[in-house]
Amino acid sequence: MNLHLTLLLVYSALQVALGLWIGRRVKSAGDFFVAGRGLGPGLVFATFVAANIGAGSTVGAAGLGYRDGLSAWWWVGSAGVGSLVLGLAVGPRIRRLAAAHDLRTVGDFLEHRYDRRVRAVIAALLWVGTLAILAGQLIAMSEILSAVVGLPRWVGCLVGGAVATTYFTAGGLLASAWVNLVQVTVKLFGFSLALILVLSRVGGPSGIHGPAGADGYWNFWSGGGSGWRYLALLAPAFIVSPGLLQKVYGARDDRAVRIGVVGNALVLLLFAFVPPVLGMAARTLHPDLPRPEQALPTLLTHDLSPLVGSLGLAAVFSAELSSADAILFMLATSLSQDLYRRFLKPSASEGDVLNVARAAAVTGGAFGVVLALVAPTVIAALSIFYSLVSVSLFVPVLAGLYLRKTGTPEALAAIAAGIAGLVAAQLGTGGGGGGPLPPVLVGLAAAAAAGALSLAVRPRRAAASLSR
Repeated sequence: MNLHLTLLLVYSALQVALGLWIGRRVKSAGDFFVAGRGLGPGLVFATFVAANIGAGSTVGAAGLGYRDGLSAWWWVGSAGVGSLVLGLAVGPRIRRLAAAHDLRTVGDFLEHRYDRRVRAVIAALLWVGTLAILAGQLIAMSEILSAVVGLPRWVGCLVGGAVATTYFTAGGLLASAWVNLVQVTVKLFGFSLALILVLSRVGGPSGIHGPAGADGYWNFWSGGGSGWRYLALLAPAFIVSPGLLQKVYGARDDRAVRIGVVGNALVLLLFAFVPPVLGMAARTLHPDLPRPEQALPTLLTHDLSPLVGSLGLAAVFSAELSSADAILFMLATSLSQDLYRRFLKPSASEGDVLNVARAAAVTGGAFGVVLALVAPTVIAALSIFYSLVSVSLFVPVLAGLYLRKTGTPEALAAIAAGIAGLVAAQLGTGGGGGGPLPPVLVGLAAAAAAGALSLAVRPRRAAASLSR
């Protein structure tokens, strides 16, 4: 057994052990879902950074850097922009509502603001999209294990899924927050050290060169398939993502939200340079990799000392695990609270809901492994989730927070039009997402227009009903 694999296995075992130990303190569904609403700024910061620096932000972004150059910054940078809006405006406002009305999920908020139909529609949509993002994390873990010991994808997906599912199932948000604190420390230190040593190996930024004939490899705004267009895909999703909003619910006050989430945003804006530059360095050192997403694992296993490479691999593995537990959080809470307790068994006790949440996490982990075996790449899997979240949730959540007149008809119209616009734009570009506007932006525009139109014709509907 080589050093890389030994350290990864030991590190994984320690995370599971910590999660199980913290899980002993979780006695109710409230503890599992919102950590007793007691997370301070430090734990909010740690659990946000851990969730947001995952497969797409590491293996995926390095692959984009390998392929497209510096414009891959926008993949993580756009998440940082969305996080700023969440931390400064949306987050504190929705946290106060959650605390005042004992809201535990985004579905709770949607039913509180609209009605149960909106909750049911969003819960069903999120189960589809959330499995896609879980698959993305597991694909990235399998790439790491493939680079380290040549394991096939299905084995790597099983190992990663088992580790994340075990420690999350034990303790929910509370266990995840403490495990995330360890993961964030490892990933930030590991990536910083790897960046310094890799740049030294290629002779600094001036030693990096792109593929022959590739224009714009150092263009910050656009290059290849990457660039500022990611802002439309990612920024809205990081404002209204259910997993992130439910972490906000766990904060003890508005100050914890502002400090923790904005601190996370600043880290993302800086970290956004790291994976693309590592990917560009990998292009210089290994110009003929079969898949761009092998760039980061290849660098860490072949171009650094065994000890530093193992630390870097642990950092990447931390990133994927921490995002996977955030996804399991969405799956577990959505099924147990939004579907089981609300529609199947309203009289369910706290213990019943907790058991269903844990069973949902295990089931979701299993389905995520299956989907990971058929999804082509990390970025492809994540794009499904981010697109779906943006076009279905962005308008209903923000309108529900800031526009009192918005009601259920407007919310349902926005969801339906957003999905329809996204699908139409995707089909109209042959599934490639080209054209003058990104498909997700078309979906967002359709959602906003449908919501506004429904609101505008409401007085006429009301007048017509009164005249009958």
